[in-house]
Amino acid sequence: MNTNQMVKIAIHDNFIRFLEQKEQYENRETVVILEELRKIIEVESTLNMTDLHTIACIGEQEPINVTSIAEKMNLSKGNTSKITNKLLNAGWVRKTQLNDNKKEVYFRLTTAGKKLFALHDELHHKEQQRMYEFLNKYSESELDFIKRLFGDLSDFYR
Repeated sequence: MNTNQMVKIAIHDNFIRFLEQKEQYENRETVVILEELRKIIEVESTLNMTDLHTIACIGEQEPINVTSIAEKMNLSKGNTSKITNKLLNAGWVRKTQLNDNKKEVYFRLTTAGKKLFALHDELHHKEQQRMYEFLNKYSESELDFIKRLFGDLSDFYR
């Protein structure tokens, strides 16, 4: 096996390890968000990261319909409907209709949903700052490569 092939194997192994650690980190983040929310309001819920990001999407865009949520989150409309129904039943979102369109259903956050949205947003800002601090150790040319790499990875998994 040549050096180039061994490096590719190492890159793949590191990438898989990164994905596993990222998933574990996101699971821990969900627990932190829900624990913080429990301090603010009494709530018991089984939210996952997709649920939290759906709440964030609704909070950023409300009122918003299932089709728009699906497009913004790159999810199927069927999956998005399941998620919004779960959030509706749990009391995080409510259905509304626009005055000029009684046929279309839109979603808005409830008071509890707004609190969760604000907490999630705060944690995302902290995480963004953490990432910026992490990236400070790289040169401009390395940052350009990292940007290209992640863009290419996004395209690869599209």
